[in-house]
Amino acid sequence: MSRSTGITVSESVRRTAAVLLLAVDDTVYAIGCDQGYRLIPDHLKDKRFGLSFAIRQMDPSMIRGAVSRSLGQARTDISLVPGGAPVPLLGIRDHSRIVRSLGGYLDDLPLTRSRYTRGKAVSAQGGCGLRIALGVEPEALLSDLRTITRICREDIPHQELEFVDHIVPVSAPTTLDALDEALDNRLGRPADGSISACVPSEHHLAYTEATTYMTQINSSNGALRSDDFDLGYILTRARLAQPGQRLKALREGTVTLARDRRAGAADSLAVTSALTWLETGVSLGSRRFFLMDGEWYEAGAAYVEECQAAVRALFSPSPSVSLPAWAVGESENAYNNRVADDRPNWLCLDTKNVANPLRPRDQVEICDLLMPDGTLILVKRAGGSGPLSHLFSQARVAVELLQESAQVRADFTAKVARLSGGARLLPNDYTPKRIVLAMLLKKRGSLTPDSVFGFSQITIAQTSKALAARGVTVQIVGIPQRGADTLSPPLCDVGMRARSPAESPGNHTSALQSQLFTS
Repeated sequence: MSRSTGITVSESVRRTAAVLLLAVDDTVYAIGCDQGYRLIPDHLKDKRFGLSFAIRQMDPSMIRGAVSRSLGQARTDISLVPGGAPVPLLGIRDHSRIVRSLGGYLDDLPLTRSRYTRGKAVSAQGGCGLRIALGVEPEALLSDLRTITRICREDIPHQELEFVDHIVPVSAPTTLDALDEALDNRLGRPADGSISACVPSEHHLAYTEATTYMTQINSSNGALRSDDFDLGYILTRARLAQPGQRLKALREGTVTLARDRRAGAADSLAVTSALTWLETGVSLGSRRFFLMDGEWYEAGAAYVEECQAAVRALFSPSPSVSLPAWAVGESENAYNNRVADDRPNWLCLDTKNVANPLRPRDQVEICDLLMPDGTLILVKRAGGSGPLSHLFSQARVAVELLQESAQVRADFTAKVARLSGGARLLPNDYTPKRIVLAMLLKKRGSLTPDSVFGFSQITIAQTSKALAARGVTVQIVGIPQRGADTLSPPLCDVGMRARSPAESPGNHTSALQSQLFTS
């Protein structure tokens, strides 16, 4: 200011900070108001408390924000959708991605706030802590805390959000001891790039506001001040510690983030453990582990469970589309034409290809059948995983080309109009909202999650996630064999229909907006 006006002005930022500690039954809660959450030491917090509540109570079709980390990439991804969006559009459903925070609208919230906001949406943010409105009166506050505890302990997560619980920190003592020993040994060697720096999940806001960092590790000579996080200094201090004490030095060492370099610790935004800034990978035999936020995670530990859950979600007891039996000896083209001829306003597009914009001499088949509502149906009879892999790849290519290439959209809509004799006119900017993958598995009877080939279960899961992230609902339907005793299981939707949130609630005197933590 003095450089601009010649007048020296000194004005510090002042914010309130208060913490209310409550022991309710067998749980201790810390309710932080305004900056009060900064007064709660990280090591006393239950790191999954708020997230556990969110995946059980939050509407999975109206997620407003998500923070996630990818194992082994030292990267944080933040998604913000003010109006809310379905989980698949956020692209966070991945077996190697750890969700740290979810924000959105709540389903039938049984708390004090709901009684004063009937018909209006109630929102919350759940991560390490839970940002939510609580009752002010003692009876209402205690009732809310007990309700939150019951939800976290007794309720099951929403099916669309249960994947968040699939990746949890390693808890086996012998494995943890082996990992800590391996990392302690690595910290004793010169830096080789195997240890990366990453902002702790709970301190992204502080990181964006900080202008100075004070790092103190195993030193009585004060902290090192720097303009940014200094990974090299931390590794040097750890290397100077005695074997077996290096990891302990980092756990006990601190990195303080401050807003004003001159004020230093007096204007601190957060005090973090030095270890939470490090990310690295360690292998124990064939198993791979990653250190993240000071905790160890095993790579691939949730892979099988996540794939199985994704495949199971494709099968539903209530079909929305059914296809006739496929006669033995009937060709795929003949079958598709028969289906289209028997159903009003259906169009067979089998072998009716469009030019591939990457190589115009090549052709791309967009679909086999086009439904009246614009749904694409891809049909395949398979005796192994190879044909199904082609089917799933075709679905992804068709969606990507129709979404990304104006020429493909123009060619496809023109072909539909010509082949239908002008009876079917798609919008010039047509892109599919739904794809049906129709399959007949030879010699496998009815189509079930267990009857699908193992390789295909993986590719089905990958395809459904990739297309859902593009806003396209994937459905799978089994085609019965003519003469078979049983019909295939019906169709299932993957993805959710988004609904508009009700008007956001205003402030109410009987509710307290707070940041809640438990240990």
